Amino acid sequence: NLIVLMLFAMITWGIAWTNAKIVGEYLGYYNLVFLRFLLGFLALLPFILTKLNSFKNIPFLTLINIFSMGILFFIYNYCFFKGTNLGNSGYGGVLVTTTNPVITFLIISAITQKISLNKILGLMLGILGGLIIMDVFNQGMIHILDVQNKYFISCSIVWGIMTVIMSYGQDKMDSLLYIASCYFITTVISIGFINFEEILGIVNFDFRFFINFFLVSMGAMSFGTSIYIYATPRLGPIQTSVFIFSVPFIALYTAHLVLGESITANVVVGGVLSILSIIIINYEKD
Repeated sequence: NLIVLMLFAMITWGIAWTNAKIVGEYLGYYNLVFLRFLLGFLALLPFILTKLNSFKNIPFLTLINIFSMGILFFIYNYCFFKGTNLGNSGYGGVLVTTTNPVITFLIISAITQKISLNKILGLMLGILGGLIIMDVFNQGMIHILDVQNKYFISCSIVWGIMTVIMSYGQDKMDSLLYIASCYFITTVISIGFINFEEILGIVNFDFRFFINFFLVSMGAMSFGTSIYIYATPRLGPIQTSVFIFSVPFIALYTAHLVLGESITANVVVGGVLSILSIIIINYEKD
């Protein structure tokens, strides 16, 4: 069931914010992007080997779509690793995942897709839940726009654009081949920025690095992001994007367990409202 897979994907995304902050202690941002997408591509390679011949029939516009996604993946992941390294990982998870669906909503509205009332209400409830989690009503909106969070805001904008682009990119192409191709392009782009000497040093890293890097790459990307891309054209970009509303609660709770960040009543209430928004957004009248 695609809905169940999306829920598991969101769990991997939630814990990825803590994983990213930890691995950021070991490697530079560009190296992390390179290794993350290299592993993601290699993980999907066995599933697409028999489909490579179909590449010759892929329309030129789809190839442009793939290349665009590769660039956007690179930008997003650079901001993701740098933001979690410089800022609070749990807070970043909240900021990105609660503002992204709003951006997706605005983009889809701009291209005149019909959006039902229940989806609008669900989006509003999800936004409210995110604001409560961030305690904006007590600390003010300036708390969101703090200078250290500029990378998180960039993540949100870029992912909103990607959500719409990826929903059109799979029309003329197998989904797994599309996903793997995007990962490959990002890997190639990253090569121009990496430090090979630093990468070779990972053989001396401890278990803490490897378990967290496995979760942020194979877990959150190879599984989580791949499921998200696969689901986008099937559930629709708005409906798929709203699943992200479940991530803030997971991100903050993981940060509490691993990094010692506190959990307050506003986090619990906001998390429940965000999850409720997913139920509303997926509800369709017979």
